[in-house]
Amino acid sequence: AEPLAWAPGPAQAAALLEEAADLLVLHRDFAAAVERCEAGCDSLASAPASCPGPAAEPGPSPEPGPESFAEVKCSLCVVGIQALAELNRWREVLSWVLQYYHVPEHLPPKLLELCILLYGRVREPQVMLEVGSSWLRAPANQSLPEFSSLLQLFLAQVLLPLGRFEGAEELVQGCAVLDSQQQLEFLSTIRESRRRWAQQEETHSAAEEQQEPATETLLGVLSQKLLTMLTLLRRTLRSMSNHFYLLPYKKMLLATFLLYLVVVRLDPASPTSLPFIYKLVQLFRQAWAAVLSPVHRPPIRD
Repeated sequence: AEPLAWAPGPAQAAALLEEAADLLVLHRDFAAAVERCEAGCDSLASAPASCPGPAAEPGPSPEPGPESFAEVKCSLCVVGIQALAELNRWREVLSWVLQYYHVPEHLPPKLLELCILLYGRVREPQVMLEVGSSWLRAPANQSLPEFSSLLQLFLAQVLLPLGRFEGAEELVQGCAVLDSQQQLEFLSTIRESRRRWAQQEETHSAAEEQQEPATETLLGVLSQKLLTMLTLLRRTLRSMSNHFYLLPYKKMLLATFLLYLVVVRLDPASPTSLPFIYKLVQLFRQAWAAVLSPVHRPPIRD
């Protein structure tokens, strides 16, 4: 029978875990792998907390015990996290895991480590800020052998990159399970990170201060160039205006010269001269009208 048709319990969850791992690694069917992981976690949620074998049968129980129960559930979530990350659904990872563990303090160390690394890699460490702090402050978790390494990882991937130095010091000093040497090492790491952070802030501020005068200088150069262009444009327009003011006088002089040619040099009685004389007279009238027009008169200067 297919695993999904089996009775709920750790046996079905183990079979679904194996199938999900094959889908993830061999077939690279990530969506199907997530479905198998969800089905496995749901089957564990509907199973009793412990599943001992029948009392009449001697020897070890055929069903897994509570430790294996928790291990299968954790492994299902590990495969599910990897499949969600492959589907680029990493934003759903934390909420997806918490729907099976309900509160951050109950997360297995392996899952907490995986979530911290995932959100640190995608540069969203603030997502794990509250969850990680709650887990590390829980007294039951401080007695776990993985506590020290998870505290170090949480500092390096979440608190220190976010600049939460005071919170990091408070967290370290509040861990009663750390001896004095471990606390000194953690506090030294925090102080060193704070010093580097301050240096980066100073370097960034100095770069901004250097950039502002450069920007002002560039704006000054652009303003000077714009002013020069406007001055040249003004001179050009004035020159063109003066040219247009003088243009009617040039036309009048030309018309006078042509009239002189007509009167003195040409024979008015000649039939071939009449059209030419008529055009010259019209040109002379236009020039004279332009001179007398108030629009084309040059400005009166004192």
